Amino acid sequence: MQMEQRSSIYNLQFWLLCTSNFLFSASFQMIIPELPDYLAAMGGKEYIGYIIALFTLTAGLSRPFSGKLTDSIGRMPLMIFGSLVCFVCGGIYPFISSVFFFLVLRFVHGFSTGTKPTATAAYVADIIPEDRRGEAQGMLGIFTATGMSIGPSIGSYIAEDFGMNTLFITSSVFALLSIVILLNMKETLPKEQKQKFSLKLFRIGWVDVFEPRVMNVFWLMLLVSFSSGVLLTLVPDQTKMLGISNKGLFFTIYTIASLLVRVFFSKSSDKYGRIPILKISAALMIASMVTIAMATEFWQFILASVLFGFSWGFNTPTLTAWTIDLSDERYRGRAMATMYIALEAGIGLGAYFSGAIYQGNTERISISYWLSAFLSLIALVILFWVGKQKTLEKEKLVV
Repeated sequence: MQMEQRSSIYNLQFWLLCTSNFLFSASFQMIIPELPDYLAAMGGKEYIGYIIALFTLTAGLSRPFSGKLTDSIGRMPLMIFGSLVCFVCGGIYPFISSVFFFLVLRFVHGFSTGTKPTATAAYVADIIPEDRRGEAQGMLGIFTATGMSIGPSIGSYIAEDFGMNTLFITSSVFALLSIVILLNMKETLPKEQKQKFSLKLFRIGWVDVFEPRVMNVFWLMLLVSFSSGVLLTLVPDQTKMLGISNKGLFFTIYTIASLLVRVFFSKSSDKYGRIPILKISAALMIASMVTIAMATEFWQFILASVLFGFSWGFNTPTLTAWTIDLSDERYRGRAMATMYIALEAGIGLGAYFSGAIYQGNTERISISYWLSAFLSLIALVILFWVGKQKTLEKEKLVV
């Protein structure tokens, strides 16, 4: 009976989506560890914080549009567009030789993660029953995290042995394969809800930017994702400071740790509730940031990576499932966009402030990690408050 249920949920469309996500995440992630040195070689070392900040800024700005378009023209066009941006940008990087145009391209590249993940999450919500959303998001996350894990390691190897131009072309090829897979998938947006593409759909009001039903998720994601921006910006340099040759090692380790959580605990938030699992995630995030802030040895660096991976492995699928729980079926795209706006804003702010604080001064590198730990502590306090409010509401209903 259990096998029949699993087969009906994890169908061909789901596995195609997972494979496409693997290729997509590997595509944009494989170049990230090498970009700080690449930009510095152009003479733009002081702009290293902008590598992630500009990317996430565009992603965040495009979320309201991607949410609205996902709920109107369909999930498939937005997923294809996101992968197409990665494909095109990967092919343009080799022709960029100035700091200004490099930063412009990073800005454009952000449209990829500003569109595809929103439509992907809505697609999963369409084909997965409510009582297994956390499990399904965890399974999808395994493929996404695997791509993000393999990507940096492949990228560092290619850059070292074959050069940056080959790395950029490889990134582009991965994105192209992601598109090919998407072309074999079916649209899930109900026909009665589907509209023809029109420029009028780009008229965005405040109602299209934030879905009020998921504001608790918004604030929590904003606070904990700050640490991701900090890590993406500072870890490549910290890796060199510790004498580690592969700048993608930290990202590989944390993604493997994240995968382990998703494999063995994917059903946890469906079974025990979203808030209890998110409390564990926030506590692990605090421990990770404190550990890396004090890291002077290789083992501390790796421990921080493992703790971060455990935290993110619980956090992302649980927040995504909670967003879907709280959202109106008609506005799933908008709800997912609201969550991803918080994700991109948190990563962008983390990247910007860590870059501004660091500025190549190794004595300042721990400041941003301590700030990340503090913000994660605030997230933990919010979770206890939300949990208490829910308990009081239940007690009132009983009375």
